[in-house]
Amino acid sequence: MAAKLRKGDKVVVLAGKDKGKEGTIASVDPKAGKAVVEGVNMAIRHTRQTQTSQGGRLPKALPIQLSNLALLDANGKATRVGFRMEGDKKVRFAKTTGDVIDA
Repeated sequence: MAAKLRKGDKVVVLAGKDKGKEGTIASVDPKAGKAVVEGVNMAIRHTRQTQTSQGGRLPKALPIQLSNLALLDANGKATRVGFRMEGDKKVRFAKTTGDVIDA
């Protein structure tokens, strides 16, 4: 099945402790059905100091379930993603506005 959410998409969290927060997708794991969103689902990672990096308590974004994310449309509202054929290309579009997401 085609990926509805991709790296670089602006999304909003629909459920969980970070409900309502917005961010950009940094990476997607389609096999696990999860994505890492910048600034969402943050956890503290305790890291030992090495010769190359400073140690300490570093914040790290953990993966979040794709079903808990929705794409932001041009108006800044959560929307579902649909697919349609334009010419011979399959493109993603926002269901609320009908705007094509991929350029």
